[in-house]
Amino acid sequence: MAQGKKVVAIDIGGTKIASALVTLEEGAKPVVEFYDKIPTEAKKGGQQVLANAIKMARRVIELAGEDVCGIGVSSGGVIDPRTGDVTYANDMMPGWGGTHLGAELTAATGLPARVLNDVHAHALGEARWGAGRDASSCLVVAVGTGIGGAFVERGSIMLGAHNEAGHIGHVSCTDAAGVPCQCGATGHLETIACGPGIINRYLELGGDPKDEDGNAVDGAVIDRRAAAGEKAAIDAEARSGHAIGEVLGSLVNMLDPDCIILSGSVAQCGPAWHDAMAAGWSEAVMPPCAKTPIVSGNLGGDAPLIGAAENIVKSAYVEFE
Repeated sequence: MAQGKKVVAIDIGGTKIASALVTLEEGAKPVVEFYDKIPTEAKKGGQQVLANAIKMARRVIELAGEDVCGIGVSSGGVIDPRTGDVTYANDMMPGWGGTHLGAELTAATGLPARVLNDVHAHALGEARWGAGRDASSCLVVAVGTGIGGAFVERGSIMLGAHNEAGHIGHVSCTDAAGVPCQCGATGHLETIACGPGIINRYLELGGDPKDEDGNAVDGAVIDRRAAAGEKAAIDAEARSGHAIGEVLGSLVNMLDPDCIILSGSVAQCGPAWHDAMAAGWSEAVMPPCAKTPIVSGNLGGDAPLIGAAENIVKSAYVEFE
């Protein structure tokens, strides 16, 4: 890697678009500067999201000056990293699928752009510079509004023949048996174990749909109620945790990584969730893999920005090195 590469990094999610200048220097932790974020405005359609992304890229370019080598992009949806196109996006980002994201950013700025999925970008940042920096391989799992993941081997992400490798949220698990998934299949992890899945289960079990201020209950409120001993809250979190543990155990049996990096808002839940995850893990994992460490990501919101920037200088995928 050349010394002091400066990259415009953009992270496009369902609710916000973040951007920053990331400076990459051989052997040194990336430096993130000029961070800012704006609402994605996803419900206004793909063209509005694209316009917002271009605006955020231009903001960083103006602040950085002329010595920027490219634009690294992390985006929600299924991404073709060969072209920078968004090949599929769900209803959280209507009209985003089909966007020629990389080409549009290059046309608007004159800079080369590389695009990868947001969970892949997060995983790459954590694997190369975060909690997985000293590991030769890691399984990265993000559990929040949805569930995604990536397997990173010696600093490169497994891509798959259809750009689908790492879709951990769409692995089957016993706790979800018979439950329809928004992808059209049944029995998938994401439906029951993500944040909205916990809320839905809590309400099914008769939990109070309002918080103390009369607002709709959210995951943080349910977690507080679980900590206070409320059975519906404990049971809702326990189903999620057990399912995550079971799937992690099964995947570790197959992939045998050095470590698992667990991040996302749901992973911040208290003992009800974590105890159930440990139980699901112990039921599924084989003895040789049982001591595989499960660690927390440590780059926070910088992880996808760093991963997106790294992808400009050294591809996230062995297929393109």
